[in-house]
Amino acid sequence: MTLFATWLLLSGIYIPFIIGLGVLSCVICVFVAYRMDVIDHESMPIHLSRRYPGYLLWLIKEIILSNFEVTKCILARRMPIQPQLFRTKVTQSNELGMVIYANSITLTPGTFTVDIDGDEFLVHALTDGTAAGVMSGEMDGRVTALEPRT
Repeated sequence: MTLFATWLLLSGIYIPFIIGLGVLSCVICVFVAYRMDVIDHESMPIHLSRRYPGYLLWLIKEIILSNFEVTKCILARRMPIQPQLFRTKVTQSNELGMVIYANSITLTPGTFTVDIDGDEFLVHALTDGTAAGVMSGEMDGRVTALEPRT
């Protein structure tokens, strides 16, 4: 539905016949996907839909702050970096949560998830500040809060 609405807004063509063809193509695509059995419970993690926008806004803020820190390091005369690898425990209970957390670490400038081993991530950090951001556990807690409560 979202893709159809986006197509409708971006195309700018509001002729009923064309819109009807668009609806028909959407119905056919959904039917084919259903018949191929590619629609499963992980296709759209609907349980994230209410909590995810708040997390996304927080993550964007963290990305911007980390950008400033990394830019400051790059522009400094001596380039005050302290590259380091460290392990951090994760509290997510499922693979989707772990993937969101690992990707969030990697999206934040100055940090990169190198390896996932059970309930531990191996993370590379460019500076002590970026490492402290991951080690504080705030991002881990926010991602864990996205998971459905049981």
